[in-house]
Amino acid sequence: MKIGVLVGFNDNVKDELQKVKDFGLDSCQLVSWAPMAISEELCKETREIADNLGIEISLFWCGYSGPEVWDYIDGPSTIGLVPQETRKTRTEELKRGIDIACWLGINDIATHVGFLPLNPKDEGYIGTVNAIKEIAQYGLKHNINFNFETGQETPMVLLRCITDVALPNLGINLDPANMLMYGNGNPLDALDIFGKHVRHIHAKDGEYPTDGHNLGIEKPLGDGRVNFKELILKLKNLGYDGPLTIEREISGEQQNEDIRRAVDILKKLIN
Repeated sequence: MKIGVLVGFNDNVKDELQKVKDFGLDSCQLVSWAPMAISEELCKETREIADNLGIEISLFWCGYSGPEVWDYIDGPSTIGLVPQETRKTRTEELKRGIDIACWLGINDIATHVGFLPLNPKDEGYIGTVNAIKEIAQYGLKHNINFNFETGQETPMVLLRCITDVALPNLGINLDPANMLMYGNGNPLDALDIFGKHVRHIHAKDGEYPTDGHNLGIEKPLGDGRVNFKELILKLKNLGYDGPLTIEREISGEQQNEDIRRAVDILKKLIN
């Protein structure tokens, strides 16, 4: 396993990639919530910068337009492909994410598909499955994998969705903190359900929620409830040898300090 970090993909991408090197790393995921604003020219420039710096871009994390509220009250009606009002537009934006991966010369994108309903006969579930199938089929034409970022769905529902879409280029970007923060399961146990589908990891930490309105709190890696020692061991036993991409959802110097600390922790655990 190698250690990476999540960085922004925008006009300042050269500075963002330099941060990767400043952390002593050579792997990253790029994230953008405005895929339609990313040009083929910017992707080619980014590829050249990354190659010159010796950085592997492991995945493009593709966001989308429209409202998204990160809680239990408005989250189900605003996040991902589940809301019918924004599904068509976001499907096209995620297909643009496939294009961006092609332009970058990588093989994976990831996103939050939303609060997948427990009921497989729910229109929100059926419509989301059909949208994912459209995106994944587009990805198949370009040899691009579509990865579900964990969080809003239970492990069983996520596994069922992958089974129902039934395409070979589906995978999971496991964010163990999200599973805790959304109260949807322990990531160690979740690996027993969908472990064979995990292609990427977000190294992030957090706590369980304490009320019915708000998510649990994200924490610096090592300060939350994710048992990274056991998680890494279990991933190794499953044959996972991909990157551990650090994500810290704050900004400023404290973010940099927390990332540097996470690098030190993960290096010890990997070795």
